[in-house]
This record gives sequence, structure tokens and C-alpha cells, in this order.
Amino acid sequence: MVWPVHPGIATKEPLSSRLPVIFTLILCLSFFPFMSALGEERSTLSLTLEEALQIAADKNKDIQKAREYRHWVEARYIEERAVALPQIMITASGSSSRDESQKAFGTNFPTKQDVWSSGIGVSQPIFTWGQIGASLRAAKVGLTTAEDQLRLYRQAAYRDVSASFYDILLSKNLNTIAIQNLEQKNRHSDEAQKKYSAGVATEYDILAGKVDVENARPAVIRTENLIRIARERFRFLLGIGEQEVDANGNLETLIAEFPKYEEAVEVAGKKRPELSDLRHRIEIAKELVTIASAGDKPRLDFRGGLGWTNLDMGGDFQADGSNWSAGLFVTFPIFDGLRTRGKVGAAKSDLSSLKIEESKLRDSVSLQVRDACNAVREAGEIVKALSGTVTQAERLLFMAEKGYEYGVKTRLDVDDAETNLVQARGNLARAKRDYLVALVNLEWVMGTLGENREAQSSALRALRGK
Repeated sequence: MVWPVHPGIATKEPLSSRLPVIFTLILCLSFFPFMSALGEERSTLSLTLEEALQIAADKNKDIQKAREYRHWVEARYIEERAVALPQIMITASGSSSRDESQKAFGTNFPTKQDVWSSGIGVSQPIFTWGQIGASLRAAKVGLTTAEDQLRLYRQAAYRDVSASFYDILLSKNLNTIAIQNLEQKNRHSDEAQKKYSAGVATEYDILAGKVDVENARPAVIRTENLIRIARERFRFLLGIGEQEVDANGNLETLIAEFPKYEEAVEVAGKKRPELSDLRHRIEIAKELVTIASAGDKPRLDFRGGLGWTNLDMGGDFQADGSNWSAGLFVTFPIFDGLRTRGKVGAAKSDLSSLKIEESKLRDSVSLQVRDACNAVREAGEIVKALSGTVTQAERLLFMAEKGYEYGVKTRLDVDDAETNLVQARGNLARAKRDYLVALVNLEWVMGTLGENREAQSSALRALRGK
């Protein structure tokens, strides 16, 4: 058998000898798409801070849980509201019985009885000594506590996402500084090698340059790992699964006027979600005292029904017809074993505990506001102090390198200048990050973090609804 090739060319090589080559070719073609997919890197989603906060508002797990809590509270409100609405029930029954002892009243007295009935009944509380009204008010206030919880978790998520965003930017800056330092060490090492070749440097200078290069590498490795860790935390806080993310921005910011404690603590007292939640819980506790107090008071209910009954007692004893009933019922538990008094006492104690907790939380918020204001001032002052230091350190290094090149400076002077520059750049980057995070934390402490953004989003949704 001849293996066909290009027209005009023939070969007497058998097909069996070519099978291994064919098999290898098919195998490579089969695995080519798979190998290509392995070679592709997963795309990275680069986000600004505003985009990250928008994603967190929708995907963050804590915020999603707070939304579900609001749905639960809404369901409880519907449940509590049911006590004020009429209760309507349809009933139907059928029974059959036989009692031979009824023959004692005569042989004609039926011993079997069949009863079939159906009807509809309604009941409506008329007066409950304030119990129904208090239940409805408490359930309605419960809806506002759900909103407080949503604000609480949303602001906490915004705070953590913002801090994580700035951590990525800081890690990138530190990595850049480490890479620049390593490149600087490499240049010095190359320069020492050139001088040694020219006979104006010693073997000590070459060895010192190589040691400096190797000592600079771990900083690059550490900062690269810091970037990975910061990105992983950022992705976790956003709640977007396995999608790779990165921060798109910088740490540059203007140092604004430092906040005043008196103004900040006043805003926190009005806006802080925890304080708002406690105030609403105190309102609920007051209503619970009213509900408990009505336990030994009289109440008035209306009950009515309309139905139809068929009675068959065998033989000639058979009849059917409609029936109805309506009435007002008064119940007055004269003595309940002091159960109501115990419930009232427990409800009042819960109310007092909530008031004490509110007072304690106010003191804690005041302390948090003062610490946050001090942190903003501290970070801002450090940024101001270090802003000119980097420029001075860069100039100092330039002068040391030139002096070393002309032989008027030692290598130790150059190393000191490099160390000072790396420290100055790193300290400035950390100070900028700390200042931005301190501003975010101050907004969170004041209870205003993300509030304007949510108000704008709500207004936009309302306009779209129209």
C-alpha cells in the first residue's frame, strides 16, 4: 500500500510506520485548546474606591444578611398587625353515632344520629385596654430598627472596604520603593565593578555592593506578598467570589482643616446607627410595658357565626336549616396568680437596662469620636512634616553619590543616604494611608459614612420608578 502525498510525489513507506506520528499529531491537536487555556491568566478587575463601594453595597455578605433581617422584621410586623384585624374561619363537620341505650325511652326513639354542619365564624377584638395599639406601635418601630441594622452593617462594610482599598495602594507604593531601592543597589554594584576594572576600587567595594543587592531583595518579596494579601482581603470584603481584583487609585490627598470634636460628637449623637437602634428599642420596651400591664385588665370581643345544619335521627326524625349567632363577650381575669405583675416588672427592668445601655453607648461614642479626631490630626501632621523630607532625602542621596563618584564621600555616606530616602518614602506613604483611613474612620464614628451616597442612590431609584 502506498501512502498518498502531494500529487506527483509517491513513497513506498508503509502506513504502519507512520501511525506513531499520526497518533502524536492528533494528541497534540486535542490538547492544544486545554494548554492554551492554562496559559491564559485570569483577568483582574481594577476598581476605583467608588466602584468598590457600589459592589460592596450589593454583594457584601453582612449587608445581604441585614437586608434579610429587614424582611424578617417586615414579616413580624404583618404577624403582629393580625391581632387588630377580624379573624374569619370556615368550619365543616360531620358525625354519626348509635346508642342502643336510647331504647329505654321507647322503641320508637331513634338510636342512630347523623349530624352534618358547616358555617363561617368571625371574631373581632373591640377593647383590649391598649394591648392591640401597643403591639402595632411596637411592630412599626421594629421596622425602623431593621433599617438601623442595615445602616450599621453597610457603614461597617464601607469602612472595611475603604481601609482595604488604601492598604492595596500602600502595598503597591512600598513595593515600588523596594524595587527602586533594589535597582539603586544594582547600579551601585555595577559601578563598583566598573571602578574595580579601572583599578580605582577594591574587592571590598564589589563584595559590599553584592551584599547590598541581596539584602534589598527580601523587601521586594515581602511587599509583593503584601499586595497579594491585601487583594485577597479586598476581594473577600466585596463578596465577589473568585474574581481577581485590584485597587485603581493613589494615596495623594490634600490635608483639610482638622475636625472639631464638639461638632463631630454632636453629629454622632444624631446619626450613629447604634444610638438610633437603641432609641427605637427603648420605644419598643415602653410599648411592651403597656402590653404586659393589660394582662389583668378586662377586654371586650365580638364573635359571630352563620351556618347550616342537617340532623338525621333515622326514620321520620330528620331536619335541616340555617343558624346564626352574634354576641359581645367580656373577660376580666380577676386574679391570675400575680403573673401580670411579674411580667410588668420584667418589662420595666428591660426598659431600665436599655436606658443604661444607651447612656453607656453615648459615653463610648464620645470617646470614639475624640480618638478619631486625634487620629486624623496626628496623621495629617505627619503627612505635613514628611512632605518635604522625601525631597530633601532625594537631594541628599544625589549629593552623596556625586561625592562618592569624585572621591570626596565614602560608601558609608551613600548607604546612609539611601537608607534615609527609603525610610522617608515609606513613612510618607504610610502616613498618607493612615490619614485617608482616619478620615474614613471618623465618618464611620460619626455615623455619616456612605449616607450621602445611599441618599443619592435612593433618589435615583425613585426617579427611575416614575
